[in-house]
Amino acid sequence: MVKQGISIGQNTVIHVEVTPDMYAQFNGEIIHQAYSTVSMVYHMEWAARQLIIPYLEDDEEGIGGGVEVKHMGPACNGQSIEIQAVIISLTHKSVISRVDVKRGKELIGTGKVIQFILPKNVIAMKLENAEL
Repeated sequence: MVKQGISIGQNTVIHVEVTPDMYAQFNGEIIHQAYSTVSMVYHMEWAARQLIIPYLEDDEEGIGGGVEVKHMGPACNGQSIEIQAVIISLTHKSVISRVDVKRGKELIGTGKVIQFILPKNVIAMKLENAEL
């Protein structure tokens, strides 16, 4: 279902500062004192979500359909990161955004985020069936 008003080319930017909780780590053990791919994916999804929030009806919600990411460079504690999402494709089922992550002028990550807008009751049924 394509939402009225949403269009290809719409974009948003979010800014974050790298903090130690964003470091690459597994089971509480820090592997690198640098911005992790996990954190990058989180911020990519968050930026893409900003593009659909204004179009969600009270009975709808966005749900992730996929993330493609290429993590190409580091960012360290205290450094500012800019995440820009732009809608590149709309179908009757999905909103696909390209997302670029920059540290200053350097592109440190890029990818796509796929989102679906579904009725909340459909999502609830899917979650209920997953619990069985």
